[in-house]
Amino acid sequence: MSEDNPRGGMATIGEVEALADQLSANADALHKRLVEEIRAHQGGFSDAEQALLRALNDDEQLLRQRANSLYADAAAAVLPALKAPQQHIMALTAAATEKIRKIGKIGEVVGLVGGLLSLAGSAMSGNLGGVIDALEQVQTHTAGVAAHQKKPPA
Repeated sequence: MSEDNPRGGMATIGEVEALADQLSANADALHKRLVEEIRAHQGGFSDAEQALLRALNDDEQLLRQRANSLYADAAAAVLPALKAPQQHIMALTAAATEKIRKIGKIGEVVGLVGGLLSLAGSAMSGNLGGVIDALEQVQTHTAGVAAHQKKPPA
């Protein structure tokens, strides 16, 4: 939580810029994952695989654009009424970056990236309710991905 807003995050320009930094890291992780997926693929891609990879590539570009918009318009994106602590927002988006890197099947990343895009778009527009909903969506998808991951043998 910031000193300006003891109840929650994104209360200062610096906190909004920190979110933009993390969203850029999410886009970087998604890009790296897509490249790895393409390089590791054996044989041709099915139409469904091509569509998925194209959609995720489009999402990566959109995530970058929204992060860049947050940098440019950070002052307008300050949300003084947000109750979620900045530390929670940053931890959640950092966990999403890690999930993007480690998800077993690339298709499982779709919902997580959708939540990140919702977070970025809501933050850009100063939509407090949208930010809260998007944080819940990212948290749900992060937990859902973790539940589907193979557990290492004991």
